[in-house]
Amino acid sequence: MSAILSADDLNDFISPGVACIKPVETLPPTQPPPSSSSDHPLEFEVILDGQQPSTANGTAPPAQISLTDCLACSGCVTSAEAVLVSLQSHSEVLSVLDGAPGLRIQRTDNNGPAGFTVSGLEDPAAKLFVASVSPQTRASLAAAAGGGVTEQQAGWMIEQLFMGEGGLARGGKYGNGFTWVVDTNTAREACLVLGSDEVLGGGGTGREPGLDKGNNKPASPPILTSSCPGWVCYAEKTHPYALPHLSRVKSPQALMGTLLKTTLSRVLGLPPDRIWHLAVMPCFDKKLEASREELTDAVWASEGKPGRGVRDVDCVITSKEILMLAASRGIDFFSLSKPAPWQQLAFPDPVLQRFLFPAQRRKQQRDAGTSGGNLHFILQDVQARKAGSQIQMTRGRNADVVEYSVVAPSGNTVFKAARYYGFRNIQNLVRKLKPAKASRMPGGKPFGSARRPTGKPAGLEFAYVEVMACPGGCTNGGGQIKVDDQIIVDRKGFGDKPGPDEQKAWLAEVDEAYFSGEEPDSVRCTDPNTDDNGAGEVVAGISPSHIRDSLAHWSDITGIQLERLVYTSYREVISDVGKPISDTERVVQLAGKIGGGW
Repeated sequence: MSAILSADDLNDFISPGVACIKPVETLPPTQPPPSSSSDHPLEFEVILDGQQPSTANGTAPPAQISLTDCLACSGCVTSAEAVLVSLQSHSEVLSVLDGAPGLRIQRTDNNGPAGFTVSGLEDPAAKLFVASVSPQTRASLAAAAGGGVTEQQAGWMIEQLFMGEGGLARGGKYGNGFTWVVDTNTAREACLVLGSDEVLGGGGTGREPGLDKGNNKPASPPILTSSCPGWVCYAEKTHPYALPHLSRVKSPQALMGTLLKTTLSRVLGLPPDRIWHLAVMPCFDKKLEASREELTDAVWASEGKPGRGVRDVDCVITSKEILMLAASRGIDFFSLSKPAPWQQLAFPDPVLQRFLFPAQRRKQQRDAGTSGGNLHFILQDVQARKAGSQIQMTRGRNADVVEYSVVAPSGNTVFKAARYYGFRNIQNLVRKLKPAKASRMPGGKPFGSARRPTGKPAGLEFAYVEVMACPGGCTNGGGQIKVDDQIIVDRKGFGDKPGPDEQKAWLAEVDEAYFSGEEPDSVRCTDPNTDDNGAGEVVAGISPSHIRDSLAHWSDITGIQLERLVYTSYREVISDVGKPISDTERVVQLAGKIGGGW
């Protein structure tokens, strides 16, 4: 699925241990091999760059670390996780498209649900294909295309690849393409409004987020962003004390998956497993997010409890894999024309049609950054609620740590927040959340994180923190096209071995493409104080009332409580490294994990 990962490739990410061990899990053999015990999996020592292999007797040959291994690692990697990730690739997309004739949706005047008919249902393998694409992916492809191609135009090229006759359908066995390709920016705007309501209270679903069942409880201040799956995975496996602080709002990828699966299944009368949803993202970790048990129809279609079910996002591919997908069909992605958006079939609900396909796109604001703008929107919302207040910024120890304060006209600070990008900074963040340890000495004071060297109390003074695993944000995601990829070396002339300066220049091009767009007079919300219909407030160019009305309508037409649609939960993942386990128990665990989750 991915290239081999070395220690040098990790950049700012947490490095593997000096001699981390990768258990290789298999079905129990009839006769255990002489070199291994029947009570323990065969172990391969993982050799990093600059290390010497072990010479101990009985040690298996060195194994290389792949990206799949590192993303799924909790001290070891399970076969189930590797299977879940490896199944999500451009090859899997082609395999599904060529697996059977696709379902065809046609608009009618007076027949079928919502005026639509579905043909092809007689083939049990036939599916309806839908896709969602992130703005960071479009920016990466736009920068790679060069020639002044904007992020929006790159999106049109993706639409042609997915839906056009000269795209994927050209070389497919059944001529299958995607019926709808949507922009995750619409789901992102919903997540921004929901996240602000979660932090500031009021206006959202009419109650606090969460179902108040089991571990699905409202987040506790300080609230930490949860849209980055790499960060969520890290917290679940290494710092469970941070989980109560994670925002319960789904990520844009997850929210869009739920919206598409629930709406199309209820309105068109299709089982969720007949709808196949592909997400195109800048991050490999999104493949693992799509495999979570919390993001399946088991949550929204039954009792609202995580479990095995049909995923809301069936497959995730990255920006790089878009090029691989096109090449597999003999298509030069950059040769696709980009004159105008593809004319898609109307979505089978007029309100959600306006929500998913707005007449005018909102231009990305530079102050919001390249990771979705969670923190920026909340700060703007606080400022809008506190008349006359000002936002003050203080840079931290490096460019990826920034602190913000909203200061009232009286000079009092009414809200404090921060941004922490990159795992080195995240480690410092979670240390401050670590609970104090009680002293065993009579009358002793708590120790550990209870006090800092300066004597200040531990903890976070922020109400909200935007956390992202990638230094520089999502435009620098692991699945993005890199400066040393051959396609960029050939097209940009950076040389065979681009250095730090070339890398910086390339990332600047991607960021510039991310912020490219139409002039402000064609932005969706042209009046800074009113929404599209001339009523209601607008925050950071987004109309919260429009978002809330659209979400309420979504809940009404599906008959599902909104809180079950928009919120999720997290759980501590306990490593079983070093714990003896029988082969039977191991097979049972693997069989259970294949259904989802990490």
